[in-house]
Amino acid sequence: MTLEQLLSGIRLLQPLPASLTSSDIAGLDYDSRRIEPGFVFFAFPGAKVDGRRFAAAAMERGAIAVVSELPAPDGWAAPWIQVEHGRAALAQAARNFYGSPDRRLALTGITGTNGKTTTAFIIDEMLRSAGRTTALVGTIEYRLGEKRLLAVNTTPESLDLYRLFHELEEAGGTHVTMEVSSHALAVGRVQGMTFHTAVFSNLTRDHLDFHHTMENYFAAKLLLFHPASGAPPKWAAINRDDEWGRRIEPAQETHSLWYGLGEGATVRARDVKMNFEGVRFTVDSEGGSFAVRSPLVGRMNVYNILAAVSAGISYDLAPEVIARGVAECGAVPGRFERIREGQPFLVVVDYAHTDDALRNVISVARELAPKRVITLFGCGGDRDRSKRPLMGMAAGELSDFVVLTSDNPRSEDPLDIINDALVGLRRFDTPHAVEPDREKAIRIALHEAKPGDVVILAGKGHETYQITGAKTVHFDDREVARTVLREMGCSSN
Repeated sequence: MTLEQLLSGIRLLQPLPASLTSSDIAGLDYDSRRIEPGFVFFAFPGAKVDGRRFAAAAMERGAIAVVSELPAPDGWAAPWIQVEHGRAALAQAARNFYGSPDRRLALTGITGTNGKTTTAFIIDEMLRSAGRTTALVGTIEYRLGEKRLLAVNTTPESLDLYRLFHELEEAGGTHVTMEVSSHALAVGRVQGMTFHTAVFSNLTRDHLDFHHTMENYFAAKLLLFHPASGAPPKWAAINRDDEWGRRIEPAQETHSLWYGLGEGATVRARDVKMNFEGVRFTVDSEGGSFAVRSPLVGRMNVYNILAAVSAGISYDLAPEVIARGVAECGAVPGRFERIREGQPFLVVVDYAHTDDALRNVISVARELAPKRVITLFGCGGDRDRSKRPLMGMAAGELSDFVVLTSDNPRSEDPLDIINDALVGLRRFDTPHAVEPDREKAIRIALHEAKPGDVVILAGKGHETYQITGAKTVHFDDREVARTVLREMGCSSN
């Protein structure tokens, strides 16, 4: 492939020098440490680091040119190609380099505030039940067939996605299910990708440190249904019961499925039954009715299942295949994940880190008719401060006892974060304890529990680290809870 072919479809701010157009390209990357002879290096502006700082190192490693939306540094003599939008340029270049695998693969993109991970797991299980070789891209992990890879971002850079698509094709794969974050949509990581099915779960307050307003946040989500470039998705599955979902108007050429429990839903759940062992209900759709049963717990998972069922319908999967996929998708790591050490009360770990997610997980616990709900939570540092009192209000209003602690305080003082959350928590008379040390806080919550209670350890979910200042240390709520429960004399044997 020549440089001219690699950059086809990308708006250049200056014409490509004739001496470069027919240069053979061996690869491309945005990480200077991975550059090899014949590669093109993409330099991005960053919140903390300017990618131009690594351009010289990339050239030393054999790059033939640098592509960036930024101008060349003063005194730069090597080939520099300035584009209108760096990440959009990378997305198009990666697509060109790998021969547009997104056109041949069936991509499902899931966006929304809550439920993306669980919905993705269920869809992937459905497709595997149908005998497909699949890839899964999300917050917890990336999967490629039977391989498991560490997730770096909810939605990786476009180049990493196209590499994965290419590898999936080489393995005979056909379907990719991916969480698509608002940040990825806003900065152009998936720009130009062809999606077969786009799913919208819901929209609640989150990421306003990046988007600033809910309207901006929503506008980013809409890019999955109305992309800045490329075709809209063939199918859309949208939560009809969500007020933001009802505002989405899919493109005329998109087949729309509206899922929910209320009026207007074309994929609807009825006769919903929920207990500690999971949920079961009947799905009514234009293609008929069928029963589903899942080990996942709570009303929020009814919506996640409906979203996944809608995606299954978009792929024309048989009802029995859809039902089997739902039934076989067990606990999703860090999503209402139960900790069992023989204790006489329920302990769950959940990723809930917004006020709406916290309300949802506490409501699920309430549906199990416990004697009390004990909620432990914290708020992330260097993130949207405005949601902290709202999280305090959610915990205080719905819980019987609250333990307020730390959750990745980053560069902020943990006590300052806790004080922001206390503003909302103290609007209620709910008994509570404050302990910035998360391990000690978990001990407080578990020692407070009595038979028949539910203890929710919220915020970190599947995460296995705690970020304090410049340090990242190993920390896993699940491991700590098991250790404490064993120290308390509980036994799973």
